[in-house]
Amino acid sequence: MTEILPEAIAAEILRARREAERKASRLRVAVDGKRYTVLRRWDGGFAVEAGVVPPLRGMVELLEGTRLIATCLIIASEEEDGEMRYEFKRSTPVRDAAPLDFQKDDDAPSALIGPA
Repeated sequence: MTEILPEAIAAEILRARREAERKASRLRVAVDGKRYTVLRRWDGGFAVEAGVVPPLRGMVELLEGTRLIATCLIIASEEEDGEMRYEFKRSTPVRDAAPLDFQKDDDAPSALIGPA
C-alpha cells in the first residue's frame, strides 16, 4: 500500500534537499561579476536554483571554489522542480599552461646538461 505525503511535507522535504545540495556544492557559475551556486553538473550542462538565480545567457565561467575550471557558452534548457537547467553550446576547460604549437618527441630529453 502506497501513501502519498501531504503537499506541505513534500514541499518541505524538497526545500531541505535543495538546501543540502547548495551547501555541499563547491561549483559556482560567474556572470557579470556575480557568482551563483550550481546545484549539479553533468557532461552537457548544469542546474541552478530557479528562484534565486536570474536568467542566464551567453558566456559564463564555471568555478570550483575560487579556481576557474571552464568558460562556457550556454543556453537555457528547461525549468523543472525548482531548478533551471542550462546546456553547453561550447565548454572550454581552462589550462594551467599554454598549449604547444609543436609535437614533442617521445624520446626527447627532459633537460640539457651543460659542460662541466
